[in-house]
Amino acid sequence: MDTKVQTLPPITSLSPSVLSFLHHKLLSTDQLHRASTLVSELHTRCFDLDQSLTDLNHRLESTLLSYASYSDRIDALYANINSKLTHLRSSTRISDGLGRSEQILAEELPSLAKEVARVETVRMYAETALKLDTLVGDIEDAVSSTINRNLRKHSSTQNSEDVRLLAIKSLKLTEDVLASVTKTRSQWAHLVSAVDHRVDRALAILRPQAIADHRALLTSLGWPPPLSMSNSSDSDARKPAEVPNPLFTMQGDLKHQYCENFIALCCLQELQRRRKSRQLAGHNREVALHQPLWSIEELVNPLAIASQRHFSKWVDKPEFMFALVYKITREYVDSMDELLQPLVDEAMLSGYSCREEWISAMVSSLSTYLAKEIFPIYVGQLEEESVTSGRSQGRIAWLHLVDLMISFDKRVQSLVAQMGILPSFQEDGKKISSLSVFCDRPDWLDLWAEIEITDMFDKLKPEMENERNWSTKIEGGVVSGSEDYKSPAISSAFLRRLSSVVDRSRSVPTIYLRSRFIRLAGVPLVRKFLDCLFLRCQEAEGLTALTDDDALIKVQNPLMLVAILSPF
Repeated sequence: MDTKVQTLPPITSLSPSVLSFLHHKLLSTDQLHRASTLVSELHTRCFDLDQSLTDLNHRLESTLLSYASYSDRIDALYANINSKLTHLRSSTRISDGLGRSEQILAEELPSLAKEVARVETVRMYAETALKLDTLVGDIEDAVSSTINRNLRKHSSTQNSEDVRLLAIKSLKLTEDVLASVTKTRSQWAHLVSAVDHRVDRALAILRPQAIADHRALLTSLGWPPPLSMSNSSDSDARKPAEVPNPLFTMQGDLKHQYCENFIALCCLQELQRRRKSRQLAGHNREVALHQPLWSIEELVNPLAIASQRHFSKWVDKPEFMFALVYKITREYVDSMDELLQPLVDEAMLSGYSCREEWISAMVSSLSTYLAKEIFPIYVGQLEEESVTSGRSQGRIAWLHLVDLMISFDKRVQSLVAQMGILPSFQEDGKKISSLSVFCDRPDWLDLWAEIEITDMFDKLKPEMENERNWSTKIEGGVVSGSEDYKSPAISSAFLRRLSSVVDRSRSVPTIYLRSRFIRLAGVPLVRKFLDCLFLRCQEAEGLTALTDDDALIKVQNPLMLVAILSPF
């Protein structure tokens, strides 16, 4: 019988434990001869291991079955406990409901409301900040675009004006939001301050640029017009040629551009006034809010410069200065009502009259020139005459200048009154008064009062020294009362001088300076006359023992004067 020889597997395929077992059991030749016995032992051990494995599988199966049964019982127990807890919760919910509600109302609901309010405030703050940032960004973009267009040589005027109007619209919307925030959210002051800072920077660029464009348009219109004023004494005989008003003669695109720019400038001023009103809330804002109309100032300034070239030649003839200013004011005042006032109304710039602003600006330009150039010369003449003790030509020139100013103010105020316009506040009278120079220089008012009282004394002194002025002729014998007494001429002379001082004081623009002038010029005049009257009463005191009619009349004259003047 053939036997098949089995070969050993390669040593590399044997595990380390098998190699160790073979090395231990087949170490020598004798052990190799007992290999069959070793094989039998190995077969027996494998059978035993297989039997043990089978037993373990049976035990595992029975154990798993037991665990599954136990798990089902545990699950049933948990379900029973859960059911009982649910029942217990439902049974206690009714009894605890009222107390729980009270706890929510007392503790949790207020804190929840506070948290909701806080979240809503944060949301509103974020939305407001985002809206303001967008608006201010639009403003800054428009300002940058305007600057870039001006840097170009061939930029479109219309496009530049459109960009400016867009910036003004964004500025108005921004101011609306800021005004609302200031009223309703005062705690957001830092946000308002930050936005104001950015808007101020934009306005610092936008307003000068708008004014520069306005001046360029005025130059294109031919403003200022030539001044037709003869400086000779026969100016009434030679009537100057009529000068056309550029505001009436402009037309076409130039007129459209000027009107658009005029409205834009008015809108900027209205916006500036709204900002000041918000920032000065709670303070006396009337003086700070009312400023001269910017567009009217731009019309007056070049005229004032042109007029000053003539003024420099008329230092000794100030009447020509007043005549020229009044002529310019009167000739162009109609165009303010007919052309410019509708533009101001369209810009919704309330509280402004172009007629009043035009007249005020013209008078202000004249007052400024008088304060800078004329009055210092007159003050120097007075100081020089006080040193040399010469004839006071300076006083005469001063009083003549004041007379011209008072007359000029009355004529100018008649122009304002022609349209039924009255100043909004009593103190605003100084806007249309050339005597407003004394508001800034009260020392000049004191000097004027001193000159005025000296002039009054010089004129009253001869009349007081004339004895005829202290007596009166009485017919019919005895005087029964003051109604039968005709006052001496000196009383009429004194009252006439005193009334003159009071009348001149009415031209002073402010109440305080008016009372100051009367106190400085009127009171010394009254005191001087009363001192003279007192001396005459003392002289008459020595004649009381006399009984003749002439002596009695002499005593009676000063006494009756005192009775007549006592109401004053």
